[in-house]
Amino acid sequence: MLYIAHAKTLRSPETAAHHANRIGPWVEKYRASQTKEAVRHIVKDMTGAYAPATINRSLGALQKGLSLAWNEGRTPVDYSTLVKRLPENNRRTVYLSMEQVKVIADHASENVRAAIWIALLTGCRRGEVCKIAPEDIGESTIKLQAGNTKTLRYREVPIVPALRPWLKYLPLAINFEGVKTGFRRAREAAEMPHVHFHDLRHSCATILLGLGVDLYVVRDILGHTSIKTTERYTHTQVAPQREGLEKLGALHQSVHQKAKRPQKGGVSA
Repeated sequence: MLYIAHAKTLRSPETAAHHANRIGPWVEKYRASQTKEAVRHIVKDMTGAYAPATINRSLGALQKGLSLAWNEGRTPVDYSTLVKRLPENNRRTVYLSMEQVKVIADHASENVRAAIWIALLTGCRRGEVCKIAPEDIGESTIKLQAGNTKTLRYREVPIVPALRPWLKYLPLAINFEGVKTGFRRAREAAEMPHVHFHDLRHSCATILLGLGVDLYVVRDILGHTSIKTTERYTHTQVAPQREGLEKLGALHQSVHQKAKRPQKGGVSA
């Protein structure tokens, strides 16, 4: 119950509470002093049914709840330190072209279509798009309030001409879960069920880099705190690599052609 009360203070209280409630049946069977046993039981039963990242979100809720109990003096020791999360290997490698985004958007409802294009044209996360209020929209920029971003840092996103037609839909008439459900229906109708809404943010980065936009500018657009995070998109830029290797290959050919060229004149008998 401590964590459920805490969840109400978070950016996505319903989602946070859902992750906590998911492990309710297991948590009720154990005392705080049996945290290790509870974690082992949760991981054993949930593995296969849920991805490691999903299990970790529930374990994170358990960990925070135990930490709150310790801080309030309800437990003799901090049992939250006994919660060990699973290793994750969930880096997404789905990057869409502008044409693919349009196909999905064309299968979406009006509000979801607006959310799709706003996300692609700003690099914003779904939660950030859902929380843009009319007062956040200026003449030339959208203000993303610190409490509405993942990094909890204020940032501004320039309004480009292509974005302006979609601003009339803000604030969206549907909530976070509505966008999630609507996007799922659109991607399935477009026969791209593997695509996630967050892939729009990744695609914004890769399209920008493909257009020759500087890596540091892309970092600032996405609001990354470290350039290292932005650098993960550079591996998708095959064209510059191809151009470089083609130059190397041309040099290779030139050298070999010179070596095969017959010498002028001959050796007299």
